[in-house]
Amino acid sequence: MTLLPHDRYCDEIAHQVGLLRTVVTSGADLSATVPTCPDWSMERLVRHTGGALRWAESMVRTRAREAVPEDRVPLGEGPGNAAELDAWLAETGDLLVATLREAGPDAEVWSWAGIPTSGFWARRMTHELTIHRADAALAAGQPYEVAADIAADAIDEWLQIVEFAQRTMPHDAARELRGPGRSIHLHATDGTWGTVVELTEDVIVRRPGHEKATVALRGPLTAVLLAFYRRLPLDSPELEVLGERELLDFWLERATFG
Repeated sequence: MTLLPHDRYCDEIAHQVGLLRTVVTSGADLSATVPTCPDWSMERLVRHTGGALRWAESMVRTRAREAVPEDRVPLGEGPGNAAELDAWLAETGDLLVATLREAGPDAEVWSWAGIPTSGFWARRMTHELTIHRADAALAAGQPYEVAADIAADAIDEWLQIVEFAQRTMPHDAARELRGPGRSIHLHATDGTWGTVVELTEDVIVRRPGHEKATVALRGPLTAVLLAFYRRLPLDSPELEVLGERELLDFWLERATFG
């Protein structure tokens, strides 16, 4: 699959940070539970997201050859009120974007997914933000949309991570996502995007396009993204599941990421 340009990821990180800041400063209750991350309050969600961005920034800036210990990075320990949290988040986004732009996509940096480049972290943090901004918007009762190229890339990145887990983590839940003769078709009804995920005896095979599958998930691309990340119920009115829904439920239970 073709990645988006490095500058596109950098631009989207800045954009998503701005949108997340809007939720923080919109009067949303920062102590309220986030339904899609029920162990977290809104404040904890924002702290976690900002902390992840700072962790990635630290690794790219230092060209880390191994994971930077979390106690060296202010992971989720930002200030306590909306204005200060907003300022901390803005500074976080500026730091990460500047560091990623300076590094470019090919700087050697440790990663946990077998892609030891700064480009991996640009992509990963784009989608960390894309999904957790959805968590925040849904918790605040605000509308959520994401650009089509980002939504499609977020799904593809997740599938790539599942494939990596199947290849390298034999005890991970993703090992159960094997077995020939089963497939999932993701179909955006508001454009031409589609992808097919074929389960095999080894690792999943993913390919763009539209074809008959064991089960199909259809709907607007943003809704398909949210459902695939278990942020939107499969029985939501904007979605349609055709075929063996049990396979899709089975997949989502074992391949949840983010």
